[in-house]
Amino acid sequence: MGSRKHMRIKVLKDGPYEVTGNVPLREMKIGANKAGESTHWLDGEAFETGETYHLCRCGKSKNKPFCDGSHMHGFDGTETADHVAYDEAAIVYRGDGMELMDDESLCAVARFCDAAGSTWRLINDAENEELAIRQACDCPSGRLTVVKDGKKIEPELPREIAVVEDEPEGKHGPLWVRGGIEIEAEDGTVYEARNRVTLCRCGSSGNKPFCDAMHMDGKEE
Repeated sequence: MGSRKHMRIKVLKDGPYEVTGNVPLREMKIGANKAGESTHWLDGEAFETGETYHLCRCGKSKNKPFCDGSHMHGFDGTETADHVAYDEAAIVYRGDGMELMDDESLCAVARFCDAAGSTWRLINDAENEELAIRQACDCPSGRLTVVKDGKKIEPELPREIAVVEDEPEGKHGPLWVRGGIEIEAEDGTVYEARNRVTLCRCGSSGNKPFCDAMHMDGKEE
């Protein structure tokens, strides 16, 4: 495995994500209970990759999650996300002995935040601390973060890219970038490195390159 500084995802102009540094690629499936609520993650297959590979960003590839050149037939991949740091963008909700940071613009609608009751309500009772933390940590996009004693609580994640499959909803989810891998914009600037973020792979996000859950509305290819 390459070192952190060599692992990089480059957003190519109107094209795919170029991944360099021997970044592991695997599938992760959303697991649900009998009520259909997102409650856990299931490991899927691991993909064979090399030092460099390209992941579909337009949503039209017939070789998902890899690029097959379909973007060449017309894809506007213009990046619209800003470079505001999470700490500045997030709203802070104060609860009972903990706080919840929330940047709604990052929501990928994985629905873990409602599994055992709304995370926003759970933080209001210290007895629910474990549940609140678990639900926030299961959020792949990093929209939600529980803060305890001034410290953000983050899950321990390997440095890899996970292809999310939302089987309960029958949707191809985003690319879940885990462990703080650097993401470089088309213009060469670098987005804030975070433990977990989700990148659009349906081609329809209004917050490119990040997922804004537009895959939930679109028709699957």
